[in-house]
Amino acid sequence: MGYQKITIAGCGLLGSQIAMQAAYCGIDVTVWLRTEESKKRAQMRLDDLKIAYVEEIEKMQTMKKGDPAWSNGIADFDTFDPMECIEKVNHAYSSIKMELDLAKAVEGADLVIESISEDFKAKSEFFQKLAPYIKDSMGVVTNASTIIPSLLGKYTGHEDRFLTLHFMNRIWRKNPAEIMGTDKTSPEFMQEIEEFSKQIRMVPLHVKKEKAGLITNSMLIPFLLSAMDLCVNNISDFETINKAWKAGTGAPMGPFETIDLVGLRTTRNVAKRFLSVPGIMTPLLKKMMFPYNFRGMNYLLDKYLLEGREGLAAGKGFFDYHD
Repeated sequence: MGYQKITIAGCGLLGSQIAMQAAYCGIDVTVWLRTEESKKRAQMRLDDLKIAYVEEIEKMQTMKKGDPAWSNGIADFDTFDPMECIEKVNHAYSSIKMELDLAKAVEGADLVIESISEDFKAKSEFFQKLAPYIKDSMGVVTNASTIIPSLLGKYTGHEDRFLTLHFMNRIWRKNPAEIMGTDKTSPEFMQEIEEFSKQIRMVPLHVKKEKAGLITNSMLIPFLLSAMDLCVNNISDFETINKAWKAGTGAPMGPFETIDLVGLRTTRNVAKRFLSVPGIMTPLLKKMMFPYNFRGMNYLLDKYLLEGREGLAAGKGFFDYHD
């Protein structure tokens, strides 16, 4: 039967999408949030997602079989029923619950999905807070993209039922679910998470060894950092760099459009981690291993964030998306 009830900690860019997708697939979803203000922001994200899902369903009605833009997270082509899908969206939107009390939020949950900011301190503190409420039958996963699960699992007290389950932005269309356990994660729990991934219409992808960045981000992050390095070192402006990639490769999106999609805050959190280089390294070794201008990247991203340029979800990032 699969999981019946899940709790998602955080309702940011990805947390809200995970909540909506799970509810769309018929799962009882509760979102845990820290403050009343967080609830207001979460509601706004869910409002936007309801519109996004409906618009996606409308686009799917005009697509032919095999179209790469088909949203497999919403339906299979051969059984696609637009009205049924819209009904599922409406039900999902109205059924998602929000809770500020963590104990109440996780009560009876089969699975807790942590999707708060990409920050080790914030995540480890959350798992310490969660630990007293974890039942033996409960699974716990993190959506972390750059922090390996063995660094976080110990804070739960249940390392055998802990792993990384990583989703991509626009979960309804880009639907891989990367599963990365530790040497303490039980095979049974790995299998449960694989089945859960299928339950919410994701494609489960197993990562055999712990790796910061998993599979997709291990390829994506160097690409985005390279583009930003060109920009902050004044090799070229971001619009030209973005255009160069699209014109040269035929890709539908350039690196700075991708950063806007990922979100500038998430990108800043990733870039910020590279500012800390071990002190034992010689200046030459630092230059060889860390050739990028991370300080410049963080300065630029902080400047944009102060201007409210959070990315596509906010309507403006490197590019403006307002009508």
